Amino acid sequence: MGTGAGRKRPVIRSITICIFGDSLATYYQRELEAPFFHHYLKGAGDGKTGLPKICLFDTGLKTWKTFSTWPASASHRLSWYLTPTGQLSTQVTNPTRFREYVSDPAHPVPYSEATLTAESDFSALFSYMSADQRFASKRADVLTFQTDILTQNLTVGGEIAVRLNVSTTGSDADWVVKLIDVYPPDEPNHPYQPNAQTPLASYQQLVRADVMRGRFRHSFEKPEPFIPNQVTEVTFQLPDVLHTFKKGHRVMIQVQSSWFPLIDRNPQTFVENIYKAGAADFQPARHRLYGASVIEVTTLP
Repeated sequence: MGTGAGRKRPVIRSITICIFGDSLATYYQRELEAPFFHHYLKGAGDGKTGLPKICLFDTGLKTWKTFSTWPASASHRLSWYLTPTGQLSTQVTNPTRFREYVSDPAHPVPYSEATLTAESDFSALFSYMSADQRFASKRADVLTFQTDILTQNLTVGGEIAVRLNVSTTGSDADWVVKLIDVYPPDEPNHPYQPNAQTPLASYQQLVRADVMRGRFRHSFEKPEPFIPNQVTEVTFQLPDVLHTFKKGHRVMIQVQSSWFPLIDRNPQTFVENIYKAGAADFQPARHRLYGASVIEVTTLP
C-alpha cells in the first residue's frame, strides 16, 4: 500500500470544510469536551458541570445549538408526500398513481460518484455521507422528488419517518431513501474548494439516508417475500437530524433500490439466505412507488 503520499487527502478535508465550515470541532473541544473532563478529572465531579443538556450541530447553518429537550418542545410534524409528478407536497394527491423504475442487480446504484472512477483512493469512505448526489439524480433507476424553492429557512430536527407504498414484479427488494439539500444555481464556490472540482452551484448535499431490506419490513426475525405486483407498505426511520434548509434552497428526496457497495446487492428474488444466492437469482425487477408514500419530519421554529 505504501505511505499514501500520492493520495489526494487534502481534497477530503477541503470538501468537508466547504460543506460544514473550517475548524468544525473547535467549539466542541473548547466549550463541551474540555469543561467536561476538567470537571470530572480536576473539579468537583458532582455532575454539576453547567453544560447544556443537549448540544447538536446544525449541518445546514453550520453552527452548534443547545436544547433542553429533544426534539425541541416547540417542534411540530410535517408530512411530505412523494407525488407522481415528482413534487414533494404537503397534501396527498392521486394516492393510487405511481412512478416506476427498473432495478437491475447487475448495474446497481453506487453509494458515491467516487466509487465509479477512484482507484486505490479511499476518499469516498470519508466523504460519501455529505457527497454530491447529482450523479444519482441522472439515473433512470433513481426517483427524485423536490419542493419548490424555499422562501424562508426550514429547520428539520429529530426523527425522519418513512412510509412507502410500493409494488414490485420480483419477490424481494431494497428501498433506499435519501434526504437531500439542493443548493441554488448561483451558490458560489468555497475558497477551500480545490479547482472547483465539485461546483457548489446546484449541489445536492446528502443530509440523511438509510435502507430497508424489504424482506424485513414486518420482522427482522421472520423475513417474508413480496407478492409480485401487490401494493405493500414499507415503513422505517432515517437517523435523527438537525439541518436547516436555507432560503433559496430546495428539499429533495431520492428513492432507489441499490446502494452498492455500501449495501450488498439484493437479488430481488426471495431466497432463504441472500449470501448463498446463485447467479440466476439476481434478476431485474420493476418497482413502483405510489402517491400515498410519505416522509414525515419534525420541524423546529
